Amino acid sequence: MAKPLELNDSWIQRITEAVEGLQYGNVQIIVHDGRIVQIERTERRRFDEVAERRGVREVPQSGAAAK
Repeated sequence: MAKPLELNDSWIQRITEAVEGLQYGNVQIIVHDGRIVQIERTERRRFDEVAERRGVREVPQSGAAAK
């Protein structure tokens, strides 16, 4: 039988921080033996013609090469 998940305010805060500001992507919570051991955040940025026609521009992050 599975162990009950140990979830406290600290983990709820970490999960909330991982989800905040995420427009496209996912947050994956890794659990081992009923304990959260890792939170992974994958963010996707979508670029399409409609956004370009509206004049929406993505600002490159520091260290990113501009084309």
